[in-house]
Amino acid sequence: METWAQVYNPFGSAALSTLAAAVPVVFLLSLIASGKMKVHIAAILALGVALLVAIFAFTMPAGMALRAAGLGAVTGFFPIGWIILNVIFLYRLTVEKGWFAILQSSIGSITADRRLQLLLIAFCLGAFFEGASGFGTPVAVTGAMLMGLGFSPLAAAGLSLIANTAPVAFGALGTPIQGLATATGYDPYILGAMVGRQLPFFSVIVPFWLIWAFAGWRGMKEIWPAILVCGVSFAVPQFLISNFINPWIVDIGASIISILCLLGFLQIWQPKELWLSPKLRQRDDSASTMPVPKALPNASRKEIITAWMPWAILCSIVVIWGSGDFRNAVNAYFAPAIPIEGLHNLIQKVPPVVPMPAAEGAVFTFSFLSYTGTGILVAALIAAFYMRFSPVRIVRAYVETLVIVRYSLVTIAAMLALGTLTRYSGIDATLGLSFAQTGVFYPFFGTLLGWLGVALTGSDTASNVLFGGLQRVTSEQLGISPILMAAANSSGGVMGKMIDAQSIVVASTATGWFGHESTILRFVFLHSIVLASLVGVLVMLQAYVWPFNLMVLHP
Repeated sequence: METWAQVYNPFGSAALSTLAAAVPVVFLLSLIASGKMKVHIAAILALGVALLVAIFAFTMPAGMALRAAGLGAVTGFFPIGWIILNVIFLYRLTVEKGWFAILQSSIGSITADRRLQLLLIAFCLGAFFEGASGFGTPVAVTGAMLMGLGFSPLAAAGLSLIANTAPVAFGALGTPIQGLATATGYDPYILGAMVGRQLPFFSVIVPFWLIWAFAGWRGMKEIWPAILVCGVSFAVPQFLISNFINPWIVDIGASIISILCLLGFLQIWQPKELWLSPKLRQRDDSASTMPVPKALPNASRKEIITAWMPWAILCSIVVIWGSGDFRNAVNAYFAPAIPIEGLHNLIQKVPPVVPMPAAEGAVFTFSFLSYTGTGILVAALIAAFYMRFSPVRIVRAYVETLVIVRYSLVTIAAMLALGTLTRYSGIDATLGLSFAQTGVFYPFFGTLLGWLGVALTGSDTASNVLFGGLQRVTSEQLGISPILMAAANSSGGVMGKMIDAQSIVVASTATGWFGHESTILRFVFLHSIVLASLVGVLVMLQAYVWPFNLMVLHP
């Protein structure tokens, strides 16, 4: 087949071309926000619209467009849907056994205050899972755990999404930083160090923001010492590890330190008044279809340790699965790379998105053994036998879980199909180029470009790969540090994580709140925009204002 070069201005007008490029995502978000259509149907319809725009507006050959969508759909299930399916499987087993109720009681023994439980689980533990595996695992696990503790579905889903922001740039053992390095050609250590000079500010802000979103200003003010301990004990290690060690273990190291510091602080300090309501401060009548365990008030120490074992097994397995040595070992044994015929190396990115024309690869690597979801399944099976489930019951429980999450899996496949299609068709690049025309304000809008990339693709890694080269080229033309803007793409992107459709579906699945994705989106949308804008303001200060500009690294 002949090669096809991406077209970024098909109408000869930047404004019209940008409007056309925006149609699929605006259509999707409008359908989801309306709440009048099931989200998996909305995703499929939006994919259809994206195909029409790619083929008829951006001149992408129809065969290539269909192949790109197919590649994205498969990627949606492996690895992302695979993670969700197996996390929910493990959660349901622990609920059925009654151990999640004991876990609930054990956390309550640390503190009965819902705000502090939220800090421990959504922020600290979520950051650990982000660092170890990423790709939806933190929201799936923390959302399910908060539901098990009695949080309302909207609180569990929405707050898990807000909390899963500051750690994202270093998630999955630094995968977004590695993707950024590949796209820009810069050393991942210097890129990680620059991100580590941006996100620590927000590692302090986000815990305060999280509790404010849940309990309001008064509720936040009552526990500010604990929030400060939580945020600072994460932010300081995040800076130190990213700048003086490496970008791969930032989240794991910072989250462990934050958990230990917060637990230690709670041994000597508790709020004067306990916040016992599991619902958001505003009217919240959300109700889940997920089984929610009852609290067990008088569990023995042995029972508590036993109840935590499935999750300890999960943490251990995920850390092993996330290590480079393990991945390299199992991928050497089984990880077939499958080039997509009719798509692989047949699409060319062209300037100004890249400095020189470059072929776009399209290879699906079926590294099944090293998928995080496979590790979670192994952990779930070990835990199931530890809990003394019979093999027959394990199989039945797995099938039951598959039935429960079936629509979510369809949705995620459609979302990734749309995101992959926009990448190969050049639709995303057209949107990005419109941000690049903002001149002196580019540090702000370039940061929002990263936010847009994650909102569209559902991945900080994908956003970095998509826009990293553009950030370098544009910043060099404007005389701004390309290291600063490359890092800003990743730092701004983390705030888009809470509104991408994939994450919202993960959250609704984890909490059993199917069909309410529009409510979750409406809850987190403004938080996402405001926080992303604050990152943009910080990057503007780092670009132009003393002493913030002293923090900027250069090639």
